[in-house]
This record gives sequence, structure tokens and C-alpha cells, in this order.
Amino acid sequence: MTISKLFTDHPASVGESYGEHLAMASGFGVRMILGGIACLIHGLLPFLFVKTGSSQIATLHTTMVTNRRRKAMPAILDFVI
Repeated sequence: MTISKLFTDHPASVGESYGEHLAMASGFGVRMILGGIACLIHGLLPFLFVKTGSSQIATLHTTMVTNRRRKAMPAILDFVI
């Protein structure tokens, strides 16, 4: 496997370029870190960040799973039609 394929195969499998994948994955990572910090603070001070953790999970799921399926669906329909 060539070096360039190591950087492009997975992003292409989810319909993204390397740069798009870098931006999306970095955004997810930052959101998870901040959500995790909010959960740790919530554990110590339960009156703070009451819905932040579950809100971050829902947002990440919608962005990563639901929207990605919608993005991939037209390509599948084009192939079928």
C-alpha cells in the first residue's frame, strides 16, 4: 500500500477528501474533549452542565451517522437508477 493511500482510502470511503476528513475528525475530537470536561465538572458540581454531555453525544451522532447516511444516499440512488 502506498503512503498516499494510507491518507486517502478511509476519507474516500466516507465521501470526503483528506482535508475534509481532517476538519471533520478534528471538530469531533474537540467537541468530545469539551463535552468530556463538562461531564467531569458535572460529576463534581451536578447543578452545572446538566444536559451538555447528552447534547454533545446527540449532536455528534447526528453529524457523524445521520448526515453521513444522507450524504451517501444520492450516490447509491444514482447507481441504482
